[in-house]
Amino acid sequence: MTDQMTGREWVAAFAASIGVEAPDEATIEALLDLAGVAAHASERIAAPIACYLVGRAGLEVDAAKAAAEAVG
Repeated sequence: MTDQMTGREWVAAFAASIGVEAPDEATIEALLDLAGVAAHASERIAAPIACYLVGRAGLEVDAAKAAAEAVG
């Protein structure tokens, strides 16, 4: 049986593999809040895509959450 990584361990390993710093705990929580807004306002697919768009836009997560809440 193989040991499975926690979500945060996986994120840290993925961040290292793509050459960026892993988010701190506050940023993780803010991203999860943003994902929750997106998923509850539409379909689950909106959550990961919203987080992707935050990165593409270079927005701070709190500003992105406010924008997501304004959308609906």
